[in-house]
Amino acid sequence: MPRVVPAVIRALDVLELFLDCPQLSARQVMERLDLPRTTVHELLVTLEARAYLISVPGQPVQYRLGMPLFQLGAAFAGRLDLVREAQGVARDVAAACDEAVHVAVLDGADVIYLVKFDSTHPVRMVSGVGLRLPAHCTAVGKVLLSALDQADLDVVLLKDPLPGMTPDSITDPDLLRDHLNRVRAEGVAVDIGESDTAMRCVAAGIRDHTGAIIAGMSLSAPIIRWTPQVQVEWTGLVREGAAVLSARMGYRAQPR
Repeated sequence: MPRVVPAVIRALDVLELFLDCPQLSARQVMERLDLPRTTVHELLVTLEARAYLISVPGQPVQYRLGMPLFQLGAAFAGRLDLVREAQGVARDVAAACDEAVHVAVLDGADVIYLVKFDSTHPVRMVSGVGLRLPAHCTAVGKVLLSALDQADLDVVLLKDPLPGMTPDSITDPDLLRDHLNRVRAEGVAVDIGESDTAMRCVAAGIRDHTGAIIAGMSLSAPIIRWTPQVQVEWTGLVREGAAVLSARMGYRAQPR
């Protein structure tokens, strides 16, 4: 197995400190990494020489991230492909539960499904890539709607009337607002027969490097296989899958 280079590891450790702090002094770097003063000095001098760190104007012992890191991040972001990344994660989630897993995005008042992995059961959800459904009738759509700011949400909710897909669809704007507030607080949404009376679904949001929710992942199953116990289990699977995909899209969860 190839040997890792300790000096490179230490340099990366220095740079990663700045993910949580806009600027740091040499002493702060030394204390947080528990490294000798001479080692920290050499690392900072080297990183500054390549402009990965720059001295704060007027505060020569304070450092902040330099432009090359922005350029590397922009190059990485430009190569991200949501569909490609989602396929691998959705496949893993579907394999773990043997139920249908989708990844979808919001388009106006609708959701469009970009990725689908089906179950192997004979009784399963009828759907497909490219399918468009009213967002407020689906779990994944409700997750995406809950992330909208007030003005954008008003555009959807003031649509008269809100269409329903089943008798359980939430078509009252005030009730939907209250429901979306709970979704926002809980971080997941559930579709209890709102898009198909025979199906149940749970969904969570997928974030990009800015923390914005850009897509949603859902797990769907027929009511005959949906029990309170599996709902808890599958909710955990969807949360985990959405978190993995968010990380691949550049999101870094904040420590609690």
